[in-house]
Amino acid sequence: MYSFLNDYSESAHERLLDALIRTNREQTAAYGEDKYCEEARGYLRTLIGDPYAAVHFLMGGTQTNLTLIAAALRPHQGVIAAATGHIALHESGAIEACGHKVLTVPMYAGKLSAADVEAVFEAHYNDINLEHTVQPAMVYISHPGEYGTLYTFDELTVLRRICDRFDAYLYLDGARLGCALTAAADVTAADIHRLTDAFYFGGTKQGALYGEALVIRDASLKRDFRYIQKQKGAMLAKGQGLGIQFAELFRDGLYLELARHANTMAARLSEGLTALGIPLYVPTETNQVFAILPDAFMSKLKDRWKWTVWERCDETRSVLRFCTSWATPAEMIEAFLADIKANQ
Repeated sequence: MYSFLNDYSESAHERLLDALIRTNREQTAAYGEDKYCEEARGYLRTLIGDPYAAVHFLMGGTQTNLTLIAAALRPHQGVIAAATGHIALHESGAIEACGHKVLTVPMYAGKLSAADVEAVFEAHYNDINLEHTVQPAMVYISHPGEYGTLYTFDELTVLRRICDRFDAYLYLDGARLGCALTAAADVTAADIHRLTDAFYFGGTKQGALYGEALVIRDASLKRDFRYIQKQKGAMLAKGQGLGIQFAELFRDGLYLELARHANTMAARLSEGLTALGIPLYVPTETNQVFAILPDAFMSKLKDRWKWTVWERCDETRSVLRFCTSWATPAEMIEAFLADIKANQ
């Protein structure tokens, strides 16, 4: 059986494992202050074009989101997110557990619209009883979003403008940021850094054993962040394990190479499904493919392949998600397409 359930089923790229073994007996400074974390910070700062950016290494996406949001918001403030946003649906109420409401709005293929975001701010500040409601103070987006779709440079620019108007933070979840940066998009890592207050380079879903690299531009968020990181249980004593992996990923472009492979496999799968007459739910932009398939298909192939049932389409069909990764073999894509064709 082969799994298209997610992009973190495999452990890690061999170069990262080799680097961890090679440095295993070295004694290093603790809590992310070792030479490898600093080396990785240097690569990331060069990529985004900011030698003063704060870079912190954390274990996972949920931990990164809750730590950053907890550090940014005051007790009476909340964060705007798409109804399908990861912090709204897939983090077990982690943000609410920190005392902050997630203010959900409709999504469009997993993305926020500037008009909906602006409407939330305006509704709050035009309310004569505004002190009785949660104050929106941050906009959370994912790039790619939950449907693998991307924000354009213009869309990010408008969101930045709205956040500036209402004195709010713009935070970008980059769990699959490598896939976004290697897709057919007009947004660079430097653009993202300039247009957001904080974002992160995902490692867990992009070839690392674990880890995310949080980048902070805003000065108020930089101040005392390590206190919040420690308080939330997000400061790893053996932080060198994170630094070693991210240094390896960004030293010579491995991060983008692995992401490009994941995108290429998804594009091949998407093209193959379309050629077989299977409709896509949304266009494939990165490494997630959403296809509409009959329930009869699922019953025939469920013992040989794994996928995610994303949502029901109608009485006889469902939207299935197929997620490719840095390690997806091309022959598995071809075998899967052949299996579909044989069972149509």
